[in-house]
Amino acid sequence: MLSRECLAYALKATDAGSTVLSFSSAAEWVEQSQNMAPACVMILHVKQPHGQELGRDLALIKQTADAPPVVLLSDEEDPEEIISALNSGVRGYIPSSLPLSVAVEAMRLVAAGGTYVPVSSLLTCRRTIETSDQTVAENSGSGFTSRQTAVLKALREGKANKMIAYELNMCESTVKVHVRNIMKKLKARNRTEVAFKTAELFAAEDRRRLMPENQ
Repeated sequence: MLSRECLAYALKATDAGSTVLSFSSAAEWVEQSQNMAPACVMILHVKQPHGQELGRDLALIKQTADAPPVVLLSDEEDPEEIISALNSGVRGYIPSSLPLSVAVEAMRLVAAGGTYVPVSSLLTCRRTIETSDQTVAENSGSGFTSRQTAVLKALREGKANKMIAYELNMCESTVKVHVRNIMKKLKARNRTEVAFKTAELFAAEDRRRLMPENQ
């Protein structure tokens, strides 16, 4: 309650010409939205960006006419959480550590049709992926990292990025990065070429696996 009212007061102070309304929940806003002018942007203050409550709130908002773009305000800055929120349809993610002036400009960007995520979180995500890519692939000698090899095996089975992400416990955007790097290494234009160019690699691995230990 206090944080919500403080935020509303601060937003009004930064732009005297704007109308800022405060609601205790998305459901309360939905109930009153028919009697109000369409909102330019909606801010949801959430404690857990991955929680079921957020999913229900987003579903409620999307069902309304002239549904506004949604910005999440959260104490968490985990890149995985941010990417998951964007995949859920959120158009902006504002960590509570941001200065008010930056947060206000982020909301204006979203209201104008853009998308906002903190650069620091993207850099963290990039470093995480680069660290993973430095891992040596186990027993393959192929030049692929262990994670790339796992993604490659799933890709050869015709699995979609979402399924690969679920099975390997990584976010879908990370899978896309791995697929892109695999295609770049192989100079492949599509997934079919990837499967064709790695057929001998996996055939050799299968032969090694089936070979008796005393040979």
